[in-house]
Amino acid sequence: MGTKYEGTKKEKRALDAFIKLVRAAQSVSDRVESPFSEIGLSVSQFGVLEALHHLGPLYQKDLASKILKSTSNITMVVDNLEKQDLVERVRDEQDRRHYSVRITAKGSALITSFFPGHVRRIVNEMSVLTKAEQDELGRLCRKVGLQERNAKG
Repeated sequence: MGTKYEGTKKEKRALDAFIKLVRAAQSVSDRVESPFSEIGLSVSQFGVLEALHHLGPLYQKDLASKILKSTSNITMVVDNLEKQDLVERVRDEQDRRHYSVRITAKGSALITSFFPGHVRRIVNEMSVLTKAEQDELGRLCRKVGLQERNAKG
């Protein structure tokens, strides 16, 4: 369903594209992320574990940036993961005011066993598009996503 807004053609086209983008992203996310609850994780918690698993220890500020969350939100996410013994905070040796967050053996085992199924779900979702369409979708999403950065630069 497109917009019912009575604006210019340019406005209606932009609104229609935006609505389709948001609905598609939400629909795919819902299907891909629903299994997170089976392993007792929120989307943000999964994002933190996945980032730490693939990138190694990170400061909370960097984690927040990686998973597109605020630093105050990431503190709560890390607190909850720490309570489950999935991550730990480690004091920085060079600057003892800072702590990095690293994945524990338990967290690593969880993400290692779960991640292949996650990848399969994503591959399945994207299989409705050809290889060229997937590449084009990625290019277009990046273009839209980087617009603000490009406008400032």
